[in-house]
Amino acid sequence: MATLPKGHPKLLNAWAFYDWANSVYSLVIASAVFPIFYEMIFKQSGKNYVNFLGWQCKDTAMISFVTAFAFLVVALFSPFLSGIADYIGNKKAFLRFFCYLGALSCIGLFWFDLDKLFLSYTFYFFGLIGFWSSLVFYNSYLPDIAYPEQQDKVSARGFSMGYIGSTLLLIFNLAMVMFPHTFGIGGSDEEASMMAMRISFLTVGVWWIGFSHITYYYLPKGTRNNVKLSKDFIFKGFRELKLVWHQLQENLALKRYLYSYFVFIMAVQTVMLVATYFGATEIAWESPGQKTMGLIISILVIQLVAVLGAFLTSRASAVYGNLNVLIFLNAFWAVLCAFAYFVETPVEFYTTAGFVGLVMGGIQSLARSTYSKLLPETKDTTSFFSFYDVTEKVGIVIGMSIYGIIDQITGSMRNAIVFLGAFFIIGLILLFRVPKNALRNK
Repeated sequence: MATLPKGHPKLLNAWAFYDWANSVYSLVIASAVFPIFYEMIFKQSGKNYVNFLGWQCKDTAMISFVTAFAFLVVALFSPFLSGIADYIGNKKAFLRFFCYLGALSCIGLFWFDLDKLFLSYTFYFFGLIGFWSSLVFYNSYLPDIAYPEQQDKVSARGFSMGYIGSTLLLIFNLAMVMFPHTFGIGGSDEEASMMAMRISFLTVGVWWIGFSHITYYYLPKGTRNNVKLSKDFIFKGFRELKLVWHQLQENLALKRYLYSYFVFIMAVQTVMLVATYFGATEIAWESPGQKTMGLIISILVIQLVAVLGAFLTSRASAVYGNLNVLIFLNAFWAVLCAFAYFVETPVEFYTTAGFVGLVMGGIQSLARSTYSKLLPETKDTTSFFSFYDVTEKVGIVIGMSIYGIIDQITGSMRNAIVFLGAFFIIGLILLFRVPKNALRNK
């Protein structure tokens, strides 16, 4: 078909539709169904550890280490991929490659088995790699297909479409898991539910690949740079990060804020990634059915409340200032981590999940807007936000690694959650060191 001009409604909708396609991974695989499946498959085996490459490791610690390693790879390769995205004409091919890698890895989770652990964890690992790496190219398309005055609106449209699409598929998968016999899945109730979870991994891969073709149909290949490709271009992303690091030395407020952000976002993202594993292993559910429904409903509640939390936080920051609200949110998170140590019943878990959702959406949205306000006057905001993104990924690597180590040594995820509370306290203290008069457009 003919190439659509920049800013064309069909082109903008096609770009945003990739959120509809890929967000099912972050909800169904990363947050909801797979963590429940992972806990159940170990429970059926009668053990809570794995022998992996000659090393015995607690099951929940192992998934933390695999996740940390995947984010380490993404953090190291994101600047490399960003440099290629700027200078290789066919960005669409890279987007499609990582989409297929992630989606096919999700399909591969259908065969997740304790007797084939290396292959099983490999599928999980490359699912993470495919999802996060495809976002590098997806995000790099935004300035190519939308004018500056359109970008905020189009980006928000993508977020909304991703939320709606992923929620729809999760509801379908929840129905299939809770009532597997209605969907023609045979076996005992527990066996049928486990098979329904495996099938849900297939639905994620098919959904992701299938709907992504709407995006591919309309997106251009990319803007080709006529300069000959060389190692200078490939490592452009790393040079930009180094340049930002040098500029931070001359911007005291931004440097101090990033120190704080690195600490507290490490804890925030780790809590989000392990919340379902915690609920599956540490809460006294009355039955497997109650556990499955309770955990998935909790994830849906967190998503809904997170939207409200982001709105309330935005209103509060307009009255009390960004830094003051971030200090309050860090204190609230620390209290939640302390409370989580004593959570044992489903009702307590639901309550905690609701409060997590409330402050989860708020602290993420406010952290990003605060960073934006602290940036120096520059047109090269892409480099600064690339640095911001890598900071977050490295934080996740450290957070998940520490969490896994404590879980492995102490044998309890509760101890690891409390330890994360210390990071929120440190982040809170570091926020006090940021000059409040440095914020623009307070």
